[in-house]
Amino acid sequence: MSATTPTLAMVTGASSGIGKSFAETLAARGADLIIVARNRERLEELAATLRQRNGRRIDVLVADLEKTDELTLVEQRLRDDARIDLLVNNAGYGITGTFADLPLDRSLGQVSCNVVALTRLSHAALSTMKPSRRGGILNIASTAAFLPTPYFSIYAATKSYVVTFSLALSQETKAHGVQVTVVCPGFTRTEFQRRADYDAASMPNFVWQSADDVVKESLAAYAAGQTLCVPGLQNRVTAALTGLLPKSLLVSLIGRFTQPPKK
Repeated sequence: MSATTPTLAMVTGASSGIGKSFAETLAARGADLIIVARNRERLEELAATLRQRNGRRIDVLVADLEKTDELTLVEQRLRDDARIDLLVNNAGYGITGTFADLPLDRSLGQVSCNVVALTRLSHAALSTMKPSRRGGILNIASTAAFLPTPYFSIYAATKSYVVTFSLALSQETKAHGVQVTVVCPGFTRTEFQRRADYDAASMPNFVWQSADDVVKESLAAYAAGQTLCVPGLQNRVTAALTGLLPKSLLVSLIGRFTQPPKK
């Protein structure tokens, strides 16, 4: 079984965007799936399509990962089913706004979903993967991880955590036969921008990728044993350039181009 074709994969945030593309691609490659998201209708529709199209077993697990009791159910599935040999931690979101003016619960919700849930699910997955010396974790971060971004501060900070955590975790797990790869997509044509209230209308076409392109590069990097994947040449160049600048200068430059959301 190749690294790109797990026996049973769990994909969070699978109802749309990059998560949905992961589910479609993995099922097409012969994997059974557990798809996780809040929207039951979308999950059931996706599951039915994949069962008919690929003849795979597709289990639906409806959960809001910001809610501790529902997150616990997803964790328990990971601990109870040792067949799961790939966890795609894709669920996450951002909210545009001035930190001091946003309701605190909306900011903390991003931390709960993007950081706490990802960390807890990674721990649960490793409870079976490490003893069996197989499988792996794909954590989806963002190029925002490299950019302290005014008016998107919480999201960027959570994704910075995902990168740092994942790189360190990869070093810990590789001797035990478990692969950890963190993916940092840039602008991707999904529902993310609308949900984040982020106006991306002025962004040129060349900066955008499709969710399918992101998934293709992500799975190739995972199969190759890479710890960090930045899909898209334009995003790799940006990440390299930002790494050369002091953070204080970088945030000042970004601040010149970012604007508070319109009221």
